[in-house]
Amino acid sequence: MSVSITNAQRAEVLTQALPYIKKYNGKVVVIKYGGNAMINEQLKEQVMEDIVLLSLIGVKVVLVHGGGPEITETMKKVGKESVFLDGLRVTDKETAEIVQMVLAGKINKSLVNLLEVKGGRAMGLSGMDDRMILCEMKDERLGYVGKITKVNVTPILDLLEKGYIPVVSTVGVDKEGNVYNINADTAAAFIAGAMHAERLITLTDIAGILRDHTDPSTLIPKLDVEEAHKLFETGIISGGMIPKVECCIEAIEHGVRKVIIMDGRVPHSILIETLTDEGAGTMIVGEKS
Repeated sequence: MSVSITNAQRAEVLTQALPYIKKYNGKVVVIKYGGNAMINEQLKEQVMEDIVLLSLIGVKVVLVHGGGPEITETMKKVGKESVFLDGLRVTDKETAEIVQMVLAGKINKSLVNLLEVKGGRAMGLSGMDDRMILCEMKDERLGYVGKITKVNVTPILDLLEKGYIPVVSTVGVDKEGNVYNINADTAAAFIAGAMHAERLITLTDIAGILRDHTDPSTLIPKLDVEEAHKLFETGIISGGMIPKVECCIEAIEHGVRKVIIMDGRVPHSILIETLTDEGAGTMIVGEKS
């Protein structure tokens, strides 16, 4: 059922958004994009619309993306099995080439194209460009899975200065030029920290941090780093949420003001978070004010 709104209601919505538009104008917001919001075509279009709108009102948006499901699907097509260790993809030389092809090629350029179709100006980058993400081998058992040693954000800043939305695929290189698969949450945290971003928004497939992972009504709307560490100890933050929250804490410690973990499956969740009183997901800060 379609819901029509009056011009007065539209004006009221815009008026309520005005303080937030002022707050974020000229500020850097890094968005880590993945999960179901990346697979579902309708959600993908809505995420791109949100990003274009933020860019048009003066927010310096940086989009950092992964693409695990598409990598797995491509590996299947070439007859190669995906093997995981501690949640990370074991990456030999051939797999690293597939990762590069899928992330820096297919996914990156399709997102750039979609942003352009929605009215934005976008340009794709990978961690290989200008040695943007330098790394070393994280664990020999994992092969070419990278541990980030240095981030060079100059290419991103150059694109922002020229009015583009940088779209960053998370492949990195070492000093010898070997290509590495990089965890997208980690890459987004390092990039946001290096840019001292106003916010890092991490889109996931859950509402945020829940006190009871089976009950969405137990969402924790805000916590500081000290409280997050206590939630690790009590087991409330567990499983796949552990590395995500660790990345969020790392981003805060490297200079990001606020980090949001939220459900990318909610339509226009980025706009709800940035331009309304309601907000979305769980906000992590250094210290509560």
